[in-house]
Amino acid sequence: MQIAKYKKITWIDFEGITKDDIVYLQENFNIHPLAVEEFATPTIRPRATQYTECIFLTIHIPLFDVHNRTTYPGELDIVLNKNHLITGHNHKIYQLSEFMKKLQESEGKRMFYMNQTPAHLLYEILKILLESCFPRLDHISQKINSIEKDVFNGKEEKMVMEISLVKRDILNFRRTLKPQRSILESLIQMDNSFIPVKLKPYFQDLVGTNIRLWNTLESAKETIESMEETNNSLLSNKLDSTMKVLTIFSAIMLPITAYSNVLAMSASIPFGDNPNGFWIHIGIMGLISFFTISIFKLRHWI
Repeated sequence: MQIAKYKKITWIDFEGITKDDIVYLQENFNIHPLAVEEFATPTIRPRATQYTECIFLTIHIPLFDVHNRTTYPGELDIVLNKNHLITGHNHKIYQLSEFMKKLQESEGKRMFYMNQTPAHLLYEILKILLESCFPRLDHISQKINSIEKDVFNGKEEKMVMEISLVKRDILNFRRTLKPQRSILESLIQMDNSFIPVKLKPYFQDLVGTNIRLWNTLESAKETIESMEETNNSLLSNKLDSTMKVLTIFSAIMLPITAYSNVLAMSASIPFGDNPNGFWIHIGIMGLISFFTISIFKLRHWI
């Protein structure tokens, strides 16, 4: 549990919520029992609920799994009342931890961010979390540019997996980000004393940030899908070229094979008594191959 306090405003952050943390909330804060229960229970869908004593929010933050190379949703539960902002999460959220650390270490930052209401502090936290998504999107764009270079440098087969990983990353990012817009809009529409009216335009600005993130994701999605189509086309052309070479080789070898089989079935092989018989037959096979290639060229098959 981490605590930052300035005058009447207190921010409490739980990383890895335990039963003791729930008991602490029940004993020290006037929070609706349903909000406490939801705070302790993992939630698949983001939500915003208004109670008499507080506002409860569940949002999901796009986090990156380095090992699996994909984005996954990190749940962040938020309780907002008159003097307290309480956050809880089971996954480590780096930006949130760093912001808490800065507030704990600097009285000037506490005075700047915590001198009005918990709702103002909530706005700053949501702003930091949303803006932290832009560098990740820049990384996705860089990865797409790298894939584009490799696709046109003859590495189509290797790029099949890379393209799939980027598509999965974008899909998970979109799935995590999209519902957050409705949560922000719900905060704007709430009519209570916990969120000052003059703060609502700031939350509207967060909606705009969410839209910009979504548009960037849409662009990345369309780009990677087009890149996948291009990569598949190049792979298909390469496969067609390989099959064409193998087919031509088989077609050239077929008459030679038939000729050698005929010789094998003969009781007496033509030119069998000739000391140069072997080379004569090799020459005949060469002529057959030359004749076959000539027919292919005349018909523009090669």
